[in-house]
Amino acid sequence: MNMQAQVVSIEAQVIAIIAEQAVLDVADVSAAQSLESLGIDSLGLVETIFAIEEAFDISVPFNANEPSKSGFDLTSVASIVAAVEGLIAQKAA
Repeated sequence: MNMQAQVVSIEAQVIAIIAEQAVLDVADVSAAQSLESLGIDSLGLVETIFAIEEAFDISVPFNANEPSKSGFDLTSVASIVAAVEGLIAQKAA
């Protein structure tokens, strides 16, 4: 599999996980949106993190009590995709 296809796959999987948590169609989730704008609350955020960890077999540095200090950028769908890609790359190294 070439690298471009793998990147698309990671993004598509992350968006699918986020869409499932937000009870939205994948087509309704864009990279620029925040989880809050998609209606994902703090519990949904934790469930999203767990789903991402399980899907990619990675450990997300996330503190539910202090999400802003977790070192995992949750500001938008795109930032979550980038963070997941980074964690996967670290794991592969």
